[in-house]
Amino acid sequence: MVQLLGIFSFLVVLLRAAIMCAQSICVGGVIFLLLAARGELPDLEDIRRRAWRLIRWSALALGAAQLFFLLSNSFMLTASADITFRDVLGADFVLAGILAIGAALVIVFWPAQTGARMTPILLVPAGLMVAASVMTSHSASRIEGRALLVGLTALHYLAVAAWIGGLPYLVMAMKRIVDGGARARVGQTFSRMAQVSVAILFVAGLWLSYVYVGSWDATYGTAYGVMILTKVALFGCLLLLGAGNYYVVHKLGTESAAATSSVIHFGEVEIGIGLTVILAAASLTSQPPAADLTQDRVTRQEIATRFKPRMPRLTSPDVKELSEPSKQMVKRAAETGHSLPPAYVPGQAVWHPDKPSDLAWSEYNHNWAGLIVFVMAILALLSRSRYFAWAKIWPLSFLGLAVFLFLRADPENWPLGPNGFWESFGEADVLQHRAAVVLLILFAVFQWMVENERLKSQFAALVFPFVCAVGGVVLLTHTHALGNIKEEMLTELSHTPLAIFGIVAGWSRWLELRLPAENQTKRYLAWVWPVCFMFVGLILLNYHET
Repeated sequence: MVQLLGIFSFLVVLLRAAIMCAQSICVGGVIFLLLAARGELPDLEDIRRRAWRLIRWSALALGAAQLFFLLSNSFMLTASADITFRDVLGADFVLAGILAIGAALVIVFWPAQTGARMTPILLVPAGLMVAASVMTSHSASRIEGRALLVGLTALHYLAVAAWIGGLPYLVMAMKRIVDGGARARVGQTFSRMAQVSVAILFVAGLWLSYVYVGSWDATYGTAYGVMILTKVALFGCLLLLGAGNYYVVHKLGTESAAATSSVIHFGEVEIGIGLTVILAAASLTSQPPAADLTQDRVTRQEIATRFKPRMPRLTSPDVKELSEPSKQMVKRAAETGHSLPPAYVPGQAVWHPDKPSDLAWSEYNHNWAGLIVFVMAILALLSRSRYFAWAKIWPLSFLGLAVFLFLRADPENWPLGPNGFWESFGEADVLQHRAAVVLLILFAVFQWMVENERLKSQFAALVFPFVCAVGGVVLLTHTHALGNIKEEMLTELSHTPLAIFGIVAGWSRWLELRLPAENQTKRYLAWVWPVCFMFVGLILLNYHET
């Protein structure tokens, strides 16, 4: 049960993200068919048929995610608290889940909408999906100003659906509509929808942030505030992409196929970053608003002290100076008949405080990893120029990172610690680290072959940016704190920029590879992602835990 509690908060974030993504795509598809894909223009009947298929699949995914969310939440409540399953049935999250599942089933079994005009009745189940999400949001639990907050939250969800949820349908339409006039009308209609959605998101988000955060010190001093800042940064990226798309969309009627191709690829990246923003929003709903947490906030002085530039730690403490491994502590206590103090952190079996040498070991690991990433970024930057063609060996830097991770990540286990090689695989975190080492080795060889054109398919080239973007998303989720303990917050303040730079690096590289040669943006994007990795390296080089 302790281990289940340790992963439950992470599972909740993932399930909420899946629910919100599926909801946005489903509701966004309904809005797209109702406003952007109506009429008798050429090729639209095929687009409507394909769009309706995606709407049904997203509704089915929403229902499945909601069902799993209900079952897992109910199990954890009955297993960890003194309540029965009958008591759980009256909870708000159960009622909201049943409402969302019912609305999803209505759309799944609704007759296909492929005619020139979609029936507006479908807005009812789409609205019920949004209402179900609002029921479990922070706005529904507030006492003061609840009606206004509920209304703003509903508008916020609808705007996300119309813009981010509608993007897959726009990309689909741009790929398959042959007639230039029809393509231009659909693109320009969606552009106006996106502009209205951005305005609603800005106003609603600003007011909701004001209510839930409450002060500047809560913005940088709490986990909720940090996630708000992350959403703002990613929202800014979306606005830049949207501005580029707006510029291209208004040329669709007159320019070549390069304009359409640019819209498609900008849309791909908007979808990726948009879904990441939804993931950040899902993380926000799983923790209390910053305005309600007035204790243990990180102060500006503490942030300045922790993150002031210092020389990296390039010398390591001896492994013998580290704390005794947890497994050895448990074995020794069992042999002597003594009891160990319990841990109060989910997922930990015993209380295990860190010694100064443990902190020094962690700083050394982060700083050297930062040096490796920084060197890799310099090589990648040089490889952009034809004068440094030899620098295309930069992917092989991952081999050095793999060796370093293998030797240093788990000092309790072989080859440095007392736990044997095969015995160490019984620990979940060690198994993850060893798997990461294997993946880094494979990835280094694979990307080196891509850079040196031994693998020439674009699919192979897109693996690197996709891994970067997904890695940033995983890090963003991983840094979600269980509470506002200062040490957790200070660590999160260093990890969150790493996640953002990883996401930006991945999608900028994606665009560089995908945009047509006529698009001048490619030249600038070729320099963006190496610079992002330089910042990642610098952040890791300045990582300190004291």
